[in-house]
Amino acid sequence: MDRVRSLNLEHVSPAKLRSEISRRPGPAGTDEAATLALMRRWFFARKPDAGFVLTDFPATLLQAKVFDEWLDARDESLHGVVAGPGSSESVVDHYCTLGLLTAAGDLTL
Repeated sequence: MDRVRSLNLEHVSPAKLRSEISRRPGPAGTDEAATLALMRRWFFARKPDAGFVLTDFPATLLQAKVFDEWLDARDESLHGVVAGPGSSESVVDHYCTLGLLTAAGDLTL
């Protein structure tokens, strides 16, 4: 992660963004919708082609597919995806199928 910081990439996490916005928690069923709304605001507000590292997003297959749609809408693409411990198997399979999954040991920065 220190190498990533040296590249001047924006590090974004839904948990970090939530802590910057004070709201009362809503019903449990709205958690995914709230995460998508929060991440959508960040994604479309950032500079085009600005580098970023996401932590804990996308955490579900739905979030991964929605994120892919956002990338398409801005005519952008991912260069690689690293799945950390505890990553959703469906998200890992999704990015593996797209040929974007990279093993953490294979990274050269």
